[in-house]
Amino acid sequence: MEYKKKMERRPFGKSGALVPVLGQGTWQVTSHQDVVATLRRGLDLGMTHIDTAELYTGAERVVAKVIDGHRDEVYLVSKVMPENATRVGTVAACEQSLRRLRTDHLDCYLLHWNGGIHPIAACMDGMRDLVEAGKIRSVGVSNFDVREMEEAQEALGDIPLTCNQVRYNLGDRVIERDVLPWCAARGVAVVGYSPFNVGDFYMPGSREWSTLERIGQQYDATVRQVVLAFLTREPAAFAIPKASSLRHVEENADGQGIELNAEDNAVINATFPVV
Repeated sequence: MEYKKKMERRPFGKSGALVPVLGQGTWQVTSHQDVVATLRRGLDLGMTHIDTAELYTGAERVVAKVIDGHRDEVYLVSKVMPENATRVGTVAACEQSLRRLRTDHLDCYLLHWNGGIHPIAACMDGMRDLVEAGKIRSVGVSNFDVREMEEAQEALGDIPLTCNQVRYNLGDRVIERDVLPWCAARGVAVVGYSPFNVGDFYMPGSREWSTLERIGQQYDATVRQVVLAFLTREPAAFAIPKASSLRHVEENADGQGIELNAEDNAVINATFPVV
């Protein structure tokens, strides 16, 4: 597949970084040669935002192989698990991730979700320590609602909350009720994971698929490219699709830059309503 466009970059919250609209997720990746090649192909195509986590067993070590020799080009994100999210535990978990990733810093470090095990403020205190030590450059959260984000930002004080990584796809648009507007108004990036509903994406031949296919024909785009265009239509929105093959990562990358018109956005809104 010939790559058509230079990857669009947007301000990533208040981090000061310009980050590709489309990045790469690494949930359940393995060290298989084809997986490493796919992620590296994504880097070549400008998808240099790579998201991983200590929870994704082995993924950080895979990412270390992928970014070897390319660290300065990559916006690297990882996450601490809730059970480790005390002040001391957050710092220790980050240091372990840095060792697995073979790097001296993360561009953004997230609390994976609020498990209710430790106070959010305790984790944010650890995040402050990491920022001050130069081990992370910005702080984010994942799977947070508005109240939780407010609590995190209050604990961070003068350090801005950079992003909230959330599940966001056409079958699950609940973040558009409160989370996305709150983030957009405060300069917080929204990073959507599972943009294709994992294995539950609408099947070819269904009414939903046919609707997206008709829209895509107007833009010389595939259904998945239409989906990514819709999910990243807001300036605060980013997406981190996971690709299982070279063909998929090339399809994802080649679809960025599509701007759906108002009529097509309205059709998608009607077909996949916010519930």
